[in-house]
Amino acid sequence: MESIYITTPIYYVNDRPHMGHAYASIHADVLARYSRLAGRNTFFLTGADEHGEKIAKAATENGELTQAFVNRNAQLFIKAWKELGVEPDDFVRTTLPAHKAYVSQALQRLYNQGDIYQAEYEGLYSIGQERFVTEKELIDGKLPEDKEPPQLRRETNYFFRMEKYRIWVKEFIESNPQLIQPENYAREMLALLEEPIGDLSISRPSSRLSWGIPLPWDADHVTYVWFDALLSYVSPLATNEAGFARYWPNVRHIIGKDILRPHTLFWLAMCKALELDPYKKLFVSGHLLGSDGRKMSKSLNNGVDPLAAAEKYTSDVLRFVLVREIPFGVDGVISEKVIENRLDKDLANDLGNLVSRTLTMIGLYCDFRVPVSSAYADEEAALQEQARHLQEGIMEWVDDMKIRLAMENVMAFVREMNRYVSACAPWKLAKDPSQRERLQAVLQTLHEGLVVVSTLLSPVLPEKMKALRVALGVEEQPQSLHQPWQFDRGVEVTNAPFILFAKVNTES
Repeated sequence: MESIYITTPIYYVNDRPHMGHAYASIHADVLARYSRLAGRNTFFLTGADEHGEKIAKAATENGELTQAFVNRNAQLFIKAWKELGVEPDDFVRTTLPAHKAYVSQALQRLYNQGDIYQAEYEGLYSIGQERFVTEKELIDGKLPEDKEPPQLRRETNYFFRMEKYRIWVKEFIESNPQLIQPENYAREMLALLEEPIGDLSISRPSSRLSWGIPLPWDADHVTYVWFDALLSYVSPLATNEAGFARYWPNVRHIIGKDILRPHTLFWLAMCKALELDPYKKLFVSGHLLGSDGRKMSKSLNNGVDPLAAAEKYTSDVLRFVLVREIPFGVDGVISEKVIENRLDKDLANDLGNLVSRTLTMIGLYCDFRVPVSSAYADEEAALQEQARHLQEGIMEWVDDMKIRLAMENVMAFVREMNRYVSACAPWKLAKDPSQRERLQAVLQTLHEGLVVVSTLLSPVLPEKMKALRVALGVEEQPQSLHQPWQFDRGVEVTNAPFILFAKVNTES
């Protein structure tokens, strides 16, 4: 059985989850759910990055002990993912003993092989990004994503010989053109790799920052937060040899473009030095924009809170909008107006009305039992073929993180079924006893088409599709992307009123 390992960013827990966190995690969860439907052995990881100066500073400002602060915030993320239907197989925390032990082993190995050395360094340090920066990165004296300008620091640190692996990283990216998606992000990193990138400072003096994993050979220094956090992709598997062999060779990372540099320059060099196979794919998302067209931020108050949106519209609606509205990898607007438009158009009008009409007609004309017929024509064969192509082809879009395109094609099938209802007019067929077999063929086709849709949309709309399968009478039947079209389900649909999605903007 094919295996796949899917990761989100390991989120920095200095604050509560925001829409950007939800965007990445929902995409990862959808990829994991589709992978399971396709019969893959799937492992999905998310987690909390709990070390570093920014965490220690936030805890102090909040009047809490640092460990208590990260414990509380990590639970906020765990709770948020439950509310948003995100179901990871593991939630790694960088303060866990097993993770700290793995980081210490990796550091000691690099130190023993001469890939880590000590030196004095002076430069501009960004607390917000937890790294030294160069003058050419600054705009108006600071990084665009930081609130405060960097500080000039002079201190003795330990360095990882990242420059030693620069040519290998460059050649690896060039020889794997599909490695980083969208490809413009690969070109951006290749441009940086044309020139020396220097070595990476991987420690901080514990006299200045005690919150971190001590270096195993020098307790006066703690590990740089990025070196620590990137290894959390490996540490959950490191103690399980069979699990590591099964999952690590086929790892997919899903990140935001603001952490592209650590996941290319840092992480690929670290993997090479530690003799770890590099990731198979790095999917890089764009920024979510508010209704004002600017990047969502707490200071601008222009964002949509994901948990508030899930409570107002349901988590399934939010999930659908986040994967349907914006092509993965580009910037795009998410607002309440955008959510409501997608809810009304795609979910309530197209899908909801189709479900309502189908269930109502099976109830009226067949006493709620899905009929069987042999009076199938070219129209039914065309819908069956369209459904088969969707089932066979959807993983090509999903595996390329083109979930938006997958949703477009599923919704095109829904619209085709609505067109089929109008063309066949079952309400007219029901008036003519000689058309009974034809009526039953149409209703059976509509029911089976919705069964297929319930499977194809279940990774995105897990709760709503579960409810739909109950209404269709197939909740106990298996789901798979490989399941053929069935002509005799032998089930009864619900005889209770059923509304899958209610419109937000109803006309008077």
